[in-house]
Amino acid sequence: MELKDLVKALNNGQAIASDSPLHEVMQRSSQEALRITAELNGSYHEPDEVRQLLASLIGKPVDKTVTMFPPFHTDFGKNTTLGRRVFINSGCSFQDQGGIRIGDDSLIGHNVVLATLNRLIVIESVEPV
Repeated sequence: MELKDLVKALNNGQAIASDSPLHEVMQRSSQEALRITAELNGSYHEPDEVRQLLASLIGKPVDKTVTMFPPFHTDFGKNTTLGRRVFINSGCSFQDQGGIRIGDDSLIGHNVVLATLNRLIVIESVEPV
């Protein structure tokens, strides 16, 4: 089993049994997320370095217009998608097994917790009236 199989199962709302091959993939991914967030939060990084670490954490490219202020925490990371011109302020925690999609021009405030185990969370910016 591979990460893509796990993400597909999670996105389909499938329960992951603790003795399954998918659970082993989830455990490895969680340990990787802990390692990357420890590096991210352990010292100062230039904005480009933060984006590189964030890209490693979510397993996808992060646009150069994304800004994040650590500390940041996640126990998975691989089911998060970020749009362009996204700002994530300090102290945020994402639990993204069910999926988190943050659209273009979205601003996430201090200490926000986005938690999903079996449902997708979609954050979209709304144009001012």
